[in-house]
Amino acid sequence: MEATVVGSGPGTPAPRKRADARRNEEALLEAAAAAFIASGVDAPVRDIAAKAGVGVGTIYRHFPTRADLIVAVYRHQVEACAEAGPVLLAECDSPYTALVRWIDLFVDFLVTKHGLAEALQSDDATFVTLHDYFLDRLVPICAELLSAAADADEIRSDIEALGLMRAVGNLCIGANKDPRYDARQMVEVLLAGLRLP
Repeated sequence: MEATVVGSGPGTPAPRKRADARRNEEALLEAAAAAFIASGVDAPVRDIAAKAGVGVGTIYRHFPTRADLIVAVYRHQVEACAEAGPVLLAECDSPYTALVRWIDLFVDFLVTKHGLAEALQSDDATFVTLHDYFLDRLVPICAELLSAAADADEIRSDIEALGLMRAVGNLCIGANKDPRYDARQMVEVLLAGLRLP
């Protein structure tokens, strides 16, 4: 990947990507995520490149294999979800509202990653650590939101973050396979059940 050299030798920070390289990578990840949602993880690379406004060579320079691109999209979406937690907590009028809005983003992540789940369950070694990464990044954010809402006496205090995330995940299974099933409505019912009387 393109980088500017900031220095060399022991104790020197790692090189930082140039601003244009960061923009290209961001555009590629957004375009790839949209393509994966529309067409699955086998979407043609040329379509992703066109949508990102870059050449196919740029994709391969950043992501030499399709597996590298899938991992990067997955990590990018996990990071966006993780970074939203503290922002929502600071901006919302109550911790419960922040929790509800964050869970809505989490549901988006779960139901719109067409093909990612199947790819991640393959035998490709590139994907092995992603589940742990997902848990390491998102469980603490959910725990922070739950704790803030419980401390504000808005929800019951005996709910664990991993349990809530698993429950939401289970409610989202097959959400895009049956138009009669409304996963969001079921998640709303689950979250309403957290409220204190």
